[in-house]
Amino acid sequence: MPDIRKMAERVNDYIIDRRRYYHAHPELSGEEKETVQALKQDLEALGIEVKLCTTCHGLVGTITGGKAGPGTKTIALRSDIDALPVNEQTGLPFASENPGVMHACGHDSHMAMLLGAAKILTEIREELPGTVKLLFQPAEETASGALAMIAEGALDGVDAIYGAHIWGDFDAPYIDVSEGNRMASCGSFTITVEGSSTHGSSPHLGTDAIVAAAAIIMDLQTYVSRNNDPLNPLVVTVGKIDGGQRFNIIANKVVMEGTYRTFSRRTLSTIDKDLKRIVTHTAEAFGAKAAVECVNMTTPVINDQADLNRIARDAVIKLYGEEGLGHLPTMMGSEDFAFFMEKVPGIFGFIGSRDPEQGFVYTNHHEKYSVPEEVLQRGAAMHAQFALDYLTEKAGE
Repeated sequence: MPDIRKMAERVNDYIIDRRRYYHAHPELSGEEKETVQALKQDLEALGIEVKLCTTCHGLVGTITGGKAGPGTKTIALRSDIDALPVNEQTGLPFASENPGVMHACGHDSHMAMLLGAAKILTEIREELPGTVKLLFQPAEETASGALAMIAEGALDGVDAIYGAHIWGDFDAPYIDVSEGNRMASCGSFTITVEGSSTHGSSPHLGTDAIVAAAAIIMDLQTYVSRNNDPLNPLVVTVGKIDGGQRFNIIANKVVMEGTYRTFSRRTLSTIDKDLKRIVTHTAEAFGAKAAVECVNMTTPVINDQADLNRIARDAVIKLYGEEGLGHLPTMMGSEDFAFFMEKVPGIFGFIGSRDPEQGFVYTNHHEKYSVPEEVLQRGAAMHAQFALDYLTEKAGE
């Protein structure tokens, strides 16, 4: 069997070079036109067949193994490619050249790791008992890119998928492929409260939408503490509130926006009705009217495929021993990789990037977030090892 670890070490300079290029040239969600063209050139330079999506700035590269044929499988490996509206403050010599846009979530590292894996896999192409699809996905930060790629057939013929996220709160150089709940679903809601205006000195002549909105905010917290099973992780947050015309006028309208996060599909199926009940009845108690609109943006990421969990864990141990494994606690953040996992069996991992001794202490989405580049070869190796091991194990099924 190929020594994937040594191969990753040999392509380390290539991985770092590509990371620095993409870090310097970030593009926002839905605007990744130049990024996807650069990825196309990188993959074609490796002799990989490339197909661009037509409805989004996504790309699928295909590596057909020399031993692919009847009875072999297709594994997909995924990287997201979009950046955030953040003013970079890292001071890196390869810092963003696009003002107000930064790869603050590590997607530059994701692209570099998957390109490194692509380089490794092309070198062992003739030994691959199956096919590898490389999915470079746009618009992860807006939770729309995965669905767009799925609609265009990116998962056609795919039997399983692996993805990973580099993470600033997880110590380098560990790799986490823990089973169970990993990242929560993401939903958003908008609440509109309507009252009636009057002079601030005579509140009894109007209906104060701000007071009703404040009561709604407090009552929403009881949904988590009193309506939800305490064993079910659930967050309901009101993150924005806008209302009122002037300091001495009773507000006639308030609009609030928020988010809810959970791992429970049952909760996702009922939360819109539950929030509507709380919101409308609370507003009525103050003589106001209220409406709520909920949108389920992503489903949860749950590593519940026993065979994939085992293959991934064994791949880490094969590469870096038991000591290479780490564990990042379950989090309530979200990832639209979940949509891929809704369609085919999948597993999602994490690559640690926290290293206080080198000064890498900032979290994802921070204007100073960066990574110790030596961990990127590990992410690339994991992509390649998982793909090889999956295809080898499943070839006879």
